[in-house]
Amino acid sequence: FRMALSCLSLLVISDFYSSGQMTDLLYTEKDLVTSLKDYIKAEENKLERVKQWADKLDLLSAAAVQDPEGFLGHPVNAFKLMKRLNTEWGDLESLVLSDTTEGFISNLTIQRQHFPTDEDQTGAAKALLRLQDTYKLDANTISTGDLPGAKHKSLMTVEDCYELGKIAYSDVDYYHTELWMAQALKQLDGGEESPLDRVILLDYLSYSIYQQGDIERALELTKQLLALDPEHQRAKGNLKYFEFQLEKLKTEAADAPPTEKKLFLTPQLPERKKYEMLCRGEGIRMTPRRQSRLFCRYYDNKHNPMYVLAPVKQQDEWDRPYIVRFIDIISDKEIERVKQLAKPRLRRATVHDPLTGKLTTAQYRVSKSAWLTGYEDPLIDRINQRIEDLTGLEMDTAEELQVANYGVGGQYEPHFDFGRKDEPDAFKELGTGNRIATWLFYMSDVAAGGATVFPDIGASVWPQKGTAVFWYNLFPSGEGDYSTRHAACPVLVGNKWVSNKWIHERGQEWRRPCALNETE
Repeated sequence: FRMALSCLSLLVISDFYSSGQMTDLLYTEKDLVTSLKDYIKAEENKLERVKQWADKLDLLSAAAVQDPEGFLGHPVNAFKLMKRLNTEWGDLESLVLSDTTEGFISNLTIQRQHFPTDEDQTGAAKALLRLQDTYKLDANTISTGDLPGAKHKSLMTVEDCYELGKIAYSDVDYYHTELWMAQALKQLDGGEESPLDRVILLDYLSYSIYQQGDIERALELTKQLLALDPEHQRAKGNLKYFEFQLEKLKTEAADAPPTEKKLFLTPQLPERKKYEMLCRGEGIRMTPRRQSRLFCRYYDNKHNPMYVLAPVKQQDEWDRPYIVRFIDIISDKEIERVKQLAKPRLRRATVHDPLTGKLTTAQYRVSKSAWLTGYEDPLIDRINQRIEDLTGLEMDTAEELQVANYGVGGQYEPHFDFGRKDEPDAFKELGTGNRIATWLFYMSDVAAGGATVFPDIGASVWPQKGTAVFWYNLFPSGEGDYSTRHAACPVLVGNKWVSNKWIHERGQEWRRPCALNETE
């Protein structure tokens, strides 16, 4: 094995669906399609019987009306006419009225309880917009499905682009409204068939551009709209308003005194920008000199009996704070068993509320998680023991193993694992002190995105199936190491499974003795 800071590159259903649950939805839809085909076949069979009946009677009546008296002069014909009108037309009526939809509707009703809600659809749209920003993707790249690492490309229609723009508009997000209404317009002008027309797209587009301050361009688009629909009331009003505002701006600019040029200092890069850059593999602050001091080794944690004869592979990921990766530390079989245990209980992931000390959901953490205890399966006990053997830390006071699944757009924005001084009750209910360290298993490879990044130090750690990373959140003195602030980048393509163990202070007194200096 070799030490590398390589960029594996890495979509998510809705904000609140994991990729595992999305897979279930795919099978649900497949079952509904089968049910729909059965309904179509039953309808076709019914129509075929009706058609055969109509064809037979058409021939019969055509011959009969040529000589009605002669036709009815035959007693059999008279009998059969009576029989048809009294009985057979009634049978035909029953056939036409027979309900072949029961099976399909029943199945649809049962499955509908598992369908995504409006909230889920909105969440999925926002996930796409989040990915667009984080990975600097233009609307056309997403619309054509041309994403890095994607195996199954899917094209977006004019209606899909319009829907994204509408959701952004409802969220007063005029920047993304412009991008997606413009993309919808581009595809419509390119010849794509759609029930939507240029008028409705230009209406949204012009207003979103006006809201961003470009009145001149908004005016031009409004004129295009009115050329298509001269009686569009809102556009007629907007035209007058935009012309007035534009004239007002020109007058103010002409009357304004000249301004002196001011020297502005370059502002410090916001954390959000650092985070997004690291997610793209940019802005990593590791100098060649520091990197030369990172090594890989066989590790037995001071001759631990479990690993003396079979040490594990360990590599340095970062120096300050010290982050290490353990290679081939969990097998594919173990990973599948952990996922099997977790899937039935996956719930929206929670975070500790610093004010109440209790668990709650948050928009900045978008994933599904489940907690697994040692008494549920011997494997969890073995995993906990493995972590204890390799870290030397007590697991009895650690939190249970948390399994998380991130689907498309799934992320956990920059956060600390430990409780800060202004959060004295962060883990009060647990009674085990602060989170001294974090152990994180990567249980899947990710096609694009999904890195674990540390914005303050410029570090990116990329998912690699079967490995685990470990770092201390607290200095030996018990003070928090603020450089460990980290985030889980949005999954761009693929899905991400991880499991983590948060290790607490209690029980570590002799295993990691306290230091006298705050930063030691």
